Amino acid sequence: WMAASCIDEALRQIIAVGGSLKEVALLDNFCWGNPDKPDRLGGLVRAARGCYDVAKGFGAPFISGKDSLYNEYSLNGKSKAIPGTLLISAIAVTDDAGKTVSMDAKEEGNLIYVLGDTYDELGGSHYFDILGYIGNSVPKVEVRKAKALMERLSLATNRGLVRAAHDCSEGGLGVALAETAFAGGLGVEVFLSAVPRNKLNVRNDFILFSESNSRFVVEVEKKKQKQFEKAIQGVSAGLIGCVSKEKTFKVYGLDGKPCIEAGLYDLKEAWQKPLSW
Repeated sequence: WMAASCIDEALRQIIAVGGSLKEVALLDNFCWGNPDKPDRLGGLVRAARGCYDVAKGFGAPFISGKDSLYNEYSLNGKSKAIPGTLLISAIAVTDDAGKTVSMDAKEEGNLIYVLGDTYDELGGSHYFDILGYIGNSVPKVEVRKAKALMERLSLATNRGLVRAAHDCSEGGLGVALAETAFAGGLGVEVFLSAVPRNKLNVRNDFILFSESNSRFVVEVEKKKQKQFEKAIQGVSAGLIGCVSKEKTFKVYGLDGKPCIEAGLYDLKEAWQKPLSW
């Protein structure tokens, strides 16, 4: 599922800025151990197969790529391989660059939607890493659903119905919402009960930090609400809150009570701190 997730995320970046899948292409970069060894080769073959299946499903061809193999080192007389790692890049043609959008919150009172379903998929997530866990339920990709969702969002953006869009990736919905808020210098107020999700997902932190694929945070003007909802009809979406003039990040849990209430600048400081040398 690593290969599938990498492709999905690369294409989400295209869609989030207002691009489309109409003329899109992919590039790959495999960083792997010694493929002459069966266990290393097995992982490489499965990743390549994942790339083939998912790219074909999205209708996105690979046009180039490279590999960096034989990445191994010696430890106590034994050869160790680096973790197999795959980087996917995506490029696309846009008909009108003036219709592209950015991820920062634009105006108080605007509506915030989440497109795509959130599952209990925290295996390998940043949240679990912080807590010292690994998890055994990794993010998967339902290509048909993902493609339909991306095409609908692309259509809505092309019609001028989207003010801002940001994909959910590392850190999940919680991080995507926070980045959208402090990038625009505006607060957000959202309700987790309105997030499209697997009904078995009944924990606030799992909804906030699951890294399920094929999801977007979208800002829409109130006056365009009906047009937007018509444009995305048929895909999973939820109106979860709105942009606020208050410089706070406020999240209401499944019980309707606030579970997060943090200052915008505190969140931005935490986000920037690792690089504040």
